[in-house]
Amino acid sequence: MISRRKIIKAIGVSPALILAPQFSEAKAPIASSFSYCLNTSTIRGQNPGILKYIEIASEAGYDGIELWISDIKAFLEEGNSVSKLRKHLEDHHIKLENAIGFAPWMAEDEEKKKLGFAQMKEEMEILADLGSKRVAAPGIGATAPVDLFRAGQSYKELLDLGRSTGVMPQLEFWGAFDPFHHLGQTLMVAAVANDPDARLLPDVYHLFRGGSGFDGLKLLKGDSVEIFHLNDYPADIPREKQEDKDRVYPGDGAAPMGEILRAIHDMGGPKVLSLELFNPTYWKEDPLSVARIGLGKMKEQVKKALASAK
Repeated sequence: MISRRKIIKAIGVSPALILAPQFSEAKAPIASSFSYCLNTSTIRGQNPGILKYIEIASEAGYDGIELWISDIKAFLEEGNSVSKLRKHLEDHHIKLENAIGFAPWMAEDEEKKKLGFAQMKEEMEILADLGSKRVAAPGIGATAPVDLFRAGQSYKELLDLGRSTGVMPQLEFWGAFDPFHHLGQTLMVAAVANDPDARLLPDVYHLFRGGSGFDGLKLLKGDSVEIFHLNDYPADIPREKQEDKDRVYPGDGAAPMGEILRAIHDMGGPKVLSLELFNPTYWKEDPLSVARIGLGKMKEQVKKALASAK
């Protein structure tokens, strides 16, 4: 009888290769890369104006900015042009990463929903001309209890609208907004939409305030999140009584910042960390100083989180 080893030798293959366990080459996951963005709510109380917002973000060292659509519209209603605003962004090397709007696209009433979609279309077209590829899509128009299947279908329609305009809606939830306040609701709406372009826009404060916690972030992978609102919350105010105005700089509160940033990092792909605060104490201070401190705090927390992950 011819032995197995002789057959292996006859065909010219090393016995070690045949007899050794075979493993496919494992590919290491691609960790996230971070860029830094200023949401203008952080210095909104000083009311510097939309052009100055951009100048402050640039001088402070940010990569991008999140503008509020109401500010953009006010600028245009004053007789200014979209091209003027876009040039100001380009001249200051600031990317318009996203915009914050409040169109009632999640309304169950068909007439209200129709108006919400018309508003979204108008705003998306303005943002496209400004060079933005995203717009925030909080659950405006929703009433409790939300029909999450219906909301998912509406989000699918909104994604279709986004593809037609080139500005994609980022599904957002607010922790103190009873109809749509939890990461779990957001995940279900995105799943019902069943769309490859579905994206979530989480926020440290909203994850805490709405009772989502932070372990759910570990379910999110790859480009399911492109922008993350970074902030912190104080330890001395009960969760259910916290408000937007109570937000503090990242690292100055009780949030498990290292855990959060490591979870974002482990998702993989590029991530925009956007500083979003509404603190009236900061609004009394020099806006450039606030922007610089906020950026420094973000980078410090990222450095600490990634160092502890090694």
